[in-house]
Amino acid sequence: MKIGIIGTGYIGGTLIKKLNQAGHDVRISDARGIHLIPENLKDSGIQVVEVTEVFSDVDVAILSVPLVVLPKLVEAVKVASRECVLIDTSNYYPSRDQKIDAIEDGKVESIWVKELLGREVVKAWNAMGSDSLARLGTAPGTPGRLAIPVAGDNSEHKRVAMQLVDDIGFDPVDSGTLAESWRHQPGSPAYCTDLTEKELEDALGTAVKSRLPARRDIAVEAITERFGGDGTNPDAAYLVRLNRALFS
Repeated sequence: MKIGIIGTGYIGGTLIKKLNQAGHDVRISDARGIHLIPENLKDSGIQVVEVTEVFSDVDVAILSVPLVVLPKLVEAVKVASRECVLIDTSNYYPSRDQKIDAIEDGKVESIWVKELLGREVVKAWNAMGSDSLARLGTAPGTPGRLAIPVAGDNSEHKRVAMQLVDDIGFDPVDSGTLAESWRHQPGSPAYCTDLTEKELEDALGTAVKSRLPARRDIAVEAITERFGGDGTNPDAAYLVRLNRALFS
């Protein structure tokens, strides 16, 4: 498939490499400017283009940027055809994204994204840390294969996203409609806890929406205290251990 990706950070950069390795035609850009794209993402046939071009004539468009950046990308998204599958990997962190009143009042993060962009959105790849995403993918049928939740309202778009999840080494789990994607937002038992398919299904079912913000913020405080708030990305062992302790 032809895939356009905006965002070359921890999750976006990992997806770029994994989808390229899976044989997809990957085109990338960065909302901060293409001069900031790491050199290791420009190898193996990956095409670097301006933000205004990245979603032209692609089958799948992936946004992997902080929510605070999304309003700047509305015009870039309009370039994508209506048939194009738009995937949102973002999570809301008020300390980073500035406070978004609608989300603070309880609106589901990806519903806010859908309304902002004015088109269907699939939520995927938001609930696994980049270290796990980069290292822990396995072949279909492997015992203990980890799973990733996928939510959306368009069944065909969701099917495509789930296939891409499988392509890069993880069991896709249908987590329901976009309105139910809160079940794998930060603070939930399904968020960055590295679960198998059955474990993930159980975790999604036990999530309590009202508990998520406080648990999310406690996790941020713990990571900031340990790593000093310098943007260091926790490895899988630490992140999973922390989140399982806080969110289960």
